[in-house]
Amino acid sequence: MSAEAADREAATSSRPCTPPQTSWFEFLLEEALLEQHLQKPSPDPPPVQLIVQFLEQASKPSVNEQNQVQPPPDNKRNRILKLLALKVAAHLKWDLDVLEKSLSVPVLNMLLNELLCISKVPPGTKHVDVDLSSLPPTTAMAILLYNRWAIRTIVQSSFPVKQVKPGPPQLNVMSQVQQEKELTDNILKVLKEQAADSILVLEGALKLNKDLYVHTIRTLDLLAMEPGMVNGETESSTAGLKISAEEIQCQVCYDLGAIYFQQGSTNAAVHENAKEKFFKTKELIAKNGSSSLHFTIDEERLAGYCQACGVLTSSSDDASQQATPYSQIHSCMKSGNYQDLVKIFLEDNLTLSLPVQFRQSVLRELFQKAQQGNDALDEVCFKVCVCNTVCDVLQGRTIDIQFCQLFLKPSKEKIDFLLEVCSRSINLENASEALKRKMAAFLKNLCLGLEDLQLVFMISSHELFIKLLKDDERKLLVDQMRKRSPRINLCTKPVTSFYDIPASASVNIGQLEHQLILSVDPWRIRQILIELHGMTSERQFWTISNKWEVPNVYGNVILGIKDNLTRDLVYILMAKGLHCCAIKDFVHAKQLFAACLELVTEFSPKLRQVMLNEMLLLDIYTHEAGAGVSGERPPSDLISRVRGYLEMRVPDIPLRQVIAEECVAFLLNWRENEYLTMQVPLPLVQTNPYVKLGQLLAATCKELPGPKESRRTAKDLWEVVVQICSVSNQHKRGNDGRVSLIKHRESTLGIMYRSELLSFIKKLREPLVLTTILSLFVKLHNVREDIVNDIAAEHISIWPSSIPNLQSVDFEAVAVTVKELVSYALTINANNHFWLIIQADIYFATNQYSAALHYYLQAGAVCSDFFNKMVPPDVYTDQTQRAELRRSAVQGCPERGRTVTYLCQSVPEAWHCAERGPAYLASDKKNDQVLFFTQLSHPGSYFMPVPQRSRL
Repeated sequence: MSAEAADREAATSSRPCTPPQTSWFEFLLEEALLEQHLQKPSPDPPPVQLIVQFLEQASKPSVNEQNQVQPPPDNKRNRILKLLALKVAAHLKWDLDVLEKSLSVPVLNMLLNELLCISKVPPGTKHVDVDLSSLPPTTAMAILLYNRWAIRTIVQSSFPVKQVKPGPPQLNVMSQVQQEKELTDNILKVLKEQAADSILVLEGALKLNKDLYVHTIRTLDLLAMEPGMVNGETESSTAGLKISAEEIQCQVCYDLGAIYFQQGSTNAAVHENAKEKFFKTKELIAKNGSSSLHFTIDEERLAGYCQACGVLTSSSDDASQQATPYSQIHSCMKSGNYQDLVKIFLEDNLTLSLPVQFRQSVLRELFQKAQQGNDALDEVCFKVCVCNTVCDVLQGRTIDIQFCQLFLKPSKEKIDFLLEVCSRSINLENASEALKRKMAAFLKNLCLGLEDLQLVFMISSHELFIKLLKDDERKLLVDQMRKRSPRINLCTKPVTSFYDIPASASVNIGQLEHQLILSVDPWRIRQILIELHGMTSERQFWTISNKWEVPNVYGNVILGIKDNLTRDLVYILMAKGLHCCAIKDFVHAKQLFAACLELVTEFSPKLRQVMLNEMLLLDIYTHEAGAGVSGERPPSDLISRVRGYLEMRVPDIPLRQVIAEECVAFLLNWRENEYLTMQVPLPLVQTNPYVKLGQLLAATCKELPGPKESRRTAKDLWEVVVQICSVSNQHKRGNDGRVSLIKHRESTLGIMYRSELLSFIKKLREPLVLTTILSLFVKLHNVREDIVNDIAAEHISIWPSSIPNLQSVDFEAVAVTVKELVSYALTINANNHFWLIIQADIYFATNQYSAALHYYLQAGAVCSDFFNKMVPPDVYTDQTQRAELRRSAVQGCPERGRTVTYLCQSVPEAWHCAERGPAYLASDKKNDQVLFFTQLSHPGSYFMPVPQRSRL
């Protein structure tokens, strides 16, 4: 193996391929594999997915000889699968938070029923009739886990869930979703019927004053053994994970409080029970600490429950009740004391104790009351909205659209209140610089968005504005205002009334359109479009710039949006995002695409998938231009998303070919040869030409170097490329009656056009892949009959040596392609001596001898430490040395030059004199060495002193 090949092998071996996912049946074949898999830092598949796979396989129905569907058989295989699912849950310590988040209701119901079964709970027995204190610890814990899950599931089902808009109808998928929904509804119905019994079981658990134990992987293994092999350890022993009595009470109190709180919507008296349980939970956490719990509790949610119970239940301590802002706001909403409500929000802008979700819910409730006919609440809605907006500004959040709508018609009173809120929301003496800059930017943008000069002057002359903005910033703002509107008075003295004439509507629209073209801020773009559509409804603002280009496959979908404002916003966000991608401004492109994704998710699953595809392409570009340059391997999540895109089978989704092209090039560049060769779906290879080409390249590179029987993939790749480079012939009869032959360069005989193949190859950076495709084209170039000088390349022996129909290949296009490919490859690595030799051979074959010498010398220099070592024989081959001597003979240049002397040192004497004799003897020039050095020192050539070991 050459030094270059060894270096390449060492470099590629440091970038391992993503390992294939472990299949579920492998855990059946090897008992110890499950525990080894679960101990990995990031096991693939993850534990919850393993539970789903095990239970899915164990619950598959069987078909008898009469083709009748039978329930799953109770055989050894299914029992082991269920035991494996229980072991995975035991590894997760039976944490219901984790299990509920990742498992559906039917799967978790099946898992917990299996736990009851293996814990020897008698089937058909009501849990409320069982005395928990008399049961073995693991059996009692299994009953508690099931009833806690039942209560939590009932509570979770009462929360409103945003319905997912269905995509294009797919019969199989819809039937599966419908079956799962019906099964979930049936389970919920049973759980709600048994809710009273589950509550009594949990209330009884609070009276237990003993520790319990939950099954671990070890105890489950013991239960799976024969009774005689348990070695004395039974279910009543202390085997398993110990859960203290206080930890059990803490979790049970929290779950009971949640169900009582949920029932309080129909029975207000139950809120007292909820309050008692929640405050008991709070005491236990304060006593033991949340870190000691095996089952974590969301303390923020618990605090919210406690505050809500304090508001909803009567308390004898009125002072403590009024101390919380929640209680005060609840009291103000019930009594209609909206003046104090605004005051509470204004004071909270300094303390920031109210969550943003609570602020928004109060504002929504006020809007609903105002829409029901209470006009007096319009002012209250505006004031609360202003308080929320200023709070959002200080915390770096996006300004809500409601504020923009309420501020479309500003007035002196609104500006006064806004400035008051801004002044009272920031303490300039103690505020950080970042906080001051946020407030200053908000006020500056507010000025730029106002048309009335009097309102602008109110803001710019305010004490807060003067303190926050420096003199230079205020002057810059004035210049911006001057460019925007011709009627702004920029002098300290009054000007004539002529300059106070307001700008016309058409001028204002033009100024806003100019801002729209320049802006890359999604929020600002939306604000400008809202203003423009408020001025006129006749214009299509996505057409104002010819630089906004969206691919036709996307444009047809976007222009089908009925709402004019939404159509303009989606089109412009996408066009600007694509432009930012093209100029490698990936930060702004990500912001624009994220805003567009958030917008289209609300109404178009098709456009949502389009944006997800574009964001995948953006992430590929970002990695390749950033961490990928230094050789850092992409995260596994990005590789999984690339695979997911290639395997996507969603109908009617417009797709750009460049995304598939970049995805395949991405996998090749990061040596995902295992996936491309073995795991890529067959239908994908048959329908996507880039995937087929990538698979053939990956398979060929994977087998290099290999035996002759491994060249089958190389032959397949050869045939595909030959077909791409073939031309279609067409006969045409001229005016004189003769038949002429016309060749079409870009034919449709191959899986893609040659120009598309060349474009794809120029996205590759992996040295072995580039060497392989270069070798193929060099071999294809050498196959032609009229070739005089062959071009050398690495791995050239793996390709076929002939083509059945030479006339069908466009060898001129092949020659051009070889030149372009080797030029591109040298931009990737200018010190690859194999590529340098190819470039030198190309120049020699076209009689460009000086350029050929330049690259021959450069190839020798990079692999011999500037000729301090011997050049490897696979670099300066017999063909290379013969070519150099022929070049000297043709140009009449003697070989006494030191560089050619070095070349000749390794030339066999048998043919050396024969090669140089005629030209050398015929030469009368004894000092032509000067001419030779002059030739070597032309711009771009190398002249390197070489130790002269012998005189030829």
